[in-house]
Amino acid sequence: MAEEHGAPEELSDAEKTIFYDPDSRAADVGEVVGRVEGAFRYALVVERGPRAGLAYVLGEGETIAGRSDEAGIFLGDVTVSRRHARFLVDEDGLTVEDLRSTNGTYVNAERQDRASLQAGDEVIIGKFHLVVAGGHG
Repeated sequence: MAEEHGAPEELSDAEKTIFYDPDSRAADVGEVVGRVEGAFRYALVVERGPRAGLAYVLGEGETIAGRSDEAGIFLGDVTVSRRHARFLVDEDGLTVEDLRSTNGTYVNAERQDRASLQAGDEVIIGKFHLVVAGGHG
């Protein structure tokens, strides 16, 4: 519990983010991208890691990915920061921006602060390997 004079709260082990070195092997993403159907512009499909096979459809505007219960894309693992990355869908397409996370955000095996994404790109957030799927919307 925080003191009245602004001292930081102690975080429990479950609230702390641990360091993680992502596996740099390229994923075989072709099969996953073809599995998502529907009227949407973009989706993220969990290729490897916890929740493999789950698809997150991205609507217009901003979607936060992280370990926080309030994140639009909840990635419940200690290798993911509470507010890890921001996905933005606008007239220019899909962009990902790292939110100063502990372990960084990787696009196609390279650490990125901000990157434009296309269908087939792989985004690594902690232990989660997400593949961008393009929709029909």
